[in-house]
Amino acid sequence: MMVGETGGRSSWFQRFLLPGFALKAVIIGGGYATGRELAEYFVPSGPWGGLAAMLLATVIWSVVAALTFALARKLGAYDYRAFFKSLLGPGWIAFEAAYVIFVILILAVFGAAAGAIGAATFGWPELAGVILLAVSIVAVTAWGTGVVEQMFKYVSILLYTVYGLFLVLALASFGGLIGQGFAHASPPSGNWMAGGITYASYNIVGAVVILPVLRHLTSQRDAVVAGLIAGPLSMLPAILFFVAMMAFYPAIGAETLPSDFLLRQMAMPWFHVLFQVMIFAALLESGAGAVHAINERISGAVESRGRPPLSPQARAIIGAVILTGCMFVAGEIGLVDLIASGYRFLAWLFLAVFVVPLITIGSWRLLRGSSIPPMEASA
Repeated sequence: MMVGETGGRSSWFQRFLLPGFALKAVIIGGGYATGRELAEYFVPSGPWGGLAAMLLATVIWSVVAALTFALARKLGAYDYRAFFKSLLGPGWIAFEAAYVIFVILILAVFGAAAGAIGAATFGWPELAGVILLAVSIVAVTAWGTGVVEQMFKYVSILLYTVYGLFLVLALASFGGLIGQGFAHASPPSGNWMAGGITYASYNIVGAVVILPVLRHLTSQRDAVVAGLIAGPLSMLPAILFFVAMMAFYPAIGAETLPSDFLLRQMAMPWFHVLFQVMIFAALLESGAGAVHAINERISGAVESRGRPPLSPQARAIIGAVILTGCMFVAGEIGLVDLIASGYRFLAWLFLAVFVVPLITIGSWRLLRGSSIPPMEASA
């Protein structure tokens, strides 16, 4: 064991795997877990082009996560407000505005997905799924970082297990079609690079959303290794899912819930229910990660003024207020339109206020060799 930033002992899991699990938790969300994001950004490029785009996105995630984690540790900045005040100076408010837009959009997507899943699987009114998800997110985030970290750990185990089983059952049910899909596909062509870059760009903001879990890092080496591992950990379930989707290429690209379509082809009711429960868990960890980042940002600002950190009651109230507004945007716009239009806008936004400053100013700060004391970064 080694001593982390929190002063306690950091386990190997906390130092190297937890950041990747947390990044995956923020990324997987409604569109990735249901397959809708994969249909939007990777299916149009075909089987091989889609895989190439996913590998490109993985590399981008790993590089940006490694830079972000190393810079955050160097600055002692473990919430996004402290991080961007150090990186952008007075311009940090630009990221705050972009993040508010991001949270509104993704929580609307999660609400739309939860409502669609409840209706498709259990015959519930769509509002029931939305309310259940919102209440679950508030319950988890009310208790702070420790509970959120435990959720990341156990939900991740569930996710990787179910996605692995999903691929096995897909191969057993329509493996011949998957093989034909790849055998008859042309090499990567067209806009596969644009799909990979777009997908990576709007999702990589997760690297700063999860800054609170980086307190367990014990060295800059930990930060870089954890960042490089985070990319593959985040993309692995998506690759397994995408391979199964190629059995029904290109028609599956038009499905609102590709996951539900594939599960119906398997004709295994028990696994259908298990998979939808897993998706709900994915929505929960993604939504909790986004709301927890806001709670930590507010708590950090409060503590910098000499006041005690946010209580569970305050965290619950903040989460409830955020979710009440965001979740019901979904009912007005819909899952497909939210992912198709809103996410492309976010990609350009985060390239401008996060990725470009990180690669330029952030890299220079890392190479310069000096750091900002944690208290100054959080002020």
